[in-house]
Amino acid sequence: MKTVTILLPCLNEAETIRTVVLKSFSSLSYSGVKGEVLVADNGSKDGSQAIALSVGARVLNVTKVGYGAALQAGIQESKSDYIIMGDADDSYALDDISEFLKCLDSGFELVIGNRFKGGIKPGAMPFLHRYLGNPVLSFIGRLIFKVKIKDFHCGLRAFRRESILALNLKSTGMEFASEMIVKASLSNLRITEVPTVLSPDGRSRKPHLKTWSDGWRHLIFLLTASPRWLFMYPGFFLVIGGLGGVFLTSSGPFNLGTLQIDLNSFYISIGLVLVGSQTILFGILARISASNFGILPNTKNLNIFMGIFTLERGILSGIGFIIVSVFALTQLLSHWDGNSLGGIDGEFALRLSGIIVLTSSLGFQLLFASFFASILKTK
Repeated sequence: MKTVTILLPCLNEAETIRTVVLKSFSSLSYSGVKGEVLVADNGSKDGSQAIALSVGARVLNVTKVGYGAALQAGIQESKSDYIIMGDADDSYALDDISEFLKCLDSGFELVIGNRFKGGIKPGAMPFLHRYLGNPVLSFIGRLIFKVKIKDFHCGLRAFRRESILALNLKSTGMEFASEMIVKASLSNLRITEVPTVLSPDGRSRKPHLKTWSDGWRHLIFLLTASPRWLFMYPGFFLVIGGLGGVFLTSSGPFNLGTLQIDLNSFYISIGLVLVGSQTILFGILARISASNFGILPNTKNLNIFMGIFTLERGILSGIGFIIVSVFALTQLLSHWDGNSLGGIDGEFALRLSGIIVLTSSLGFQLLFASFFASILKTK
């Protein structure tokens, strides 16, 4: 039979910890499983530890500050097959964990509670969290990582301990909740949701969650965990737009109805291409670095790309662009008489100079980025 740990991160929850621990033990008994209640205490000053111990919980003192830090320490400390994590404020339905356990038994590796399906009681969730923060951040998570989870930030979830340990989770703050889902998705773990009820917490003090700062940290994590969305998509947008502008104005003015675009637009377009190409290269280097340092897992697509984007191909591509720029520069200098360009139209010379800047810059970007990528890939 599988063993279960109900893991409760705790910081000054003397008002509710007794009730939550007793509910947890009752739920384990009702579900007919062998387990424990583990309180990962993050430095409580109100006697929460003694209260938890008095009703049978095991208490782990975690010195590293943060919600994620407490949970990471608890996951490491647990020796159970399954872990169910909740909160010590009596807001989650820890008195019924049967659906979570059924999902784990059926093969799922991560089970997330869905408060929007299960029900949010009056006063249980602030207006901004319910109608802006959670829906928007959950939508961004689904869009970027293609995971069908409607409630990214529900703190009641169950998982197979070994599967989550393998993800190498690192976040110490509230964004730990997002990191778990993101890395589980990237690692192709089996994930599902079950409805759960959220009740008003039993505390008289303010919650630890800070609406704007913690929401911002979640958003930043979602973006930085996807270099494709943070760097590469914007980069491709800039490159395509810039190349379009360069193409339309490379041979002379271009009319858009009553609007004429010319040299100014030509050089602005070159700038867009260069910024976009550099942004794409940032994305490639960031993804290689994240994989190499265990921040993000390796994926099949990344391995395929790495097989294509080799040092040798990068060098050759860079040299190719540099050769084009040298050829164009030779054409331009052939008209130089020592003082001025003779026998060549001034506007054409400016456009040719722009092409020289564009191709030489792209060449050196590719050349040096290829060496940098090769360094990052060396473990």
